[in-house]
Amino acid sequence: MKRLAGIFAAVLMVLSSWGFSGSNAAQASELNVFSVQSTSVLAAISDRRNAADAKLGEISGKLDLNNSDVRDFRGLRGFYPTLASKIIKNAPYNNVEDVLKIADLSEKQKTRLESNLDNFVVTDVSAVMNAGDDRYNPGVY
Repeated sequence: MKRLAGIFAAVLMVLSSWGFSGSNAAQASELNVFSVQSTSVLAAISDRRNAADAKLGEISGKLDLNNSDVRDFRGLRGFYPTLASKIIKNAPYNNVEDVLKIADLSEKQKTRLESNLDNFVVTDVSAVMNAGDDRYNPGVY
């Protein structure tokens, strides 16, 4: 078996060296044609975006109070999961300050919300981001 593997490796080495030493310039120039075509195809594909990507593009790195799920609030200290759940339960909001009008907020929670208003944005409710009540459990484990 070792002998067969050795013979196979030798044949592969001979074939690969033969391909590199005897390649034509015409064959190399044909490769450029394929790469130009594939680049234009990739550019056309990159212009397409799904609805979720388009919605995420609107918020520019902030948390959308009407469309973010509970896990998105983990980066803010003291929000996950209790305060984040309250925010989601009382959505939709017309503006960022409406989040301060949530009933049953403690003073500590109001203070946290007030100090983080710059981290929030409000956009229209998107079915793609809210379908199936996924804002509470987005299924990412």
